[in-house]
Amino acid sequence: MFIQPKLNYSFDVFEPHIDKETMKIHYGKHHMTYYKNFNDIIQKYPNLRKMSLKEILMNLPFIPVDETDRKKIQNNGGGSLNHDLFWKIMDPNNKKDQNLAKEIEIEFGNIKKFKEIFSQTALNQFGSGWAWLVRDKNKKLKIYSLPNQDSPLSIGDIPLLCLDVWEHAYYLKYQNRRADYIANWWNIIKII
Repeated sequence: MFIQPKLNYSFDVFEPHIDKETMKIHYGKHHMTYYKNFNDIIQKYPNLRKMSLKEILMNLPFIPVDETDRKKIQNNGGGSLNHDLFWKIMDPNNKKDQNLAKEIEIEFGNIKKFKEIFSQTALNQFGSGWAWLVRDKNKKLKIYSLPNQDSPLSIGDIPLLCLDVWEHAYYLKYQNRRADYIANWWNIIKII
């Protein structure tokens, strides 16, 4: 059984940037449902219960499962793991990762330019999905978006930073103003 990690902080810690009610629904309903649905589908495949969620997503194209179930595993496993990282990188107890910040400056010119590119990528994601900073197979930093709950792990990249741009992440406070949500999200990120 895969278990949703507990948050290390309260739902109201990000006020006024992300409101308490959105956090409660996002974590307690959406994220929890991904875990529930993932556990339900995995019950059909005892061999997968021996793997970690990360291993499953990294090997998803090669795992012998029904194709309909593969999509369910991708959506719900990705939804579970993507949110795990999302909550972790937003943890208010985080310290700046000097090495990552230095790498970002080398790759993108400076932190401000990186934030602009990342924010524009998040803003341009059509419909639901995520913006990602990843380390690719060649150890190079890249920014891109993926639809739905797709994970960079399934295409061989290591996720480092992510932003959920599904409407459930911001709609109560920002309605259709995704750009405002993205701009305010940077106020709570401490790792870079």
